[in-house]
Amino acid sequence: MRTETVLKAEAIDLLLKTFGVLETERFIASIKSNNFDYTEWHKNLWKDKSIEEIHKMATEFEKEKYK
Repeated sequence: MRTETVLKAEAIDLLLKTFGVLETERFIASIKSNNFDYTEWHKNLWKDKSIEEIHKMATEFEKEKYK
């Protein structure tokens, strides 16, 4: 299991690689300024998607990730 520090560092690295500096800063600022509730957000993230749609999205994401 990763330490909290390692987990945070890896998450920031992924955000930077995916979104770049500006969008990563905007994302972090939005979480900090809005009393972001990750659990609530996550519950509603894909509520309108079937498990098949989510699986397809994950599969496509993985294919893109390793191009």
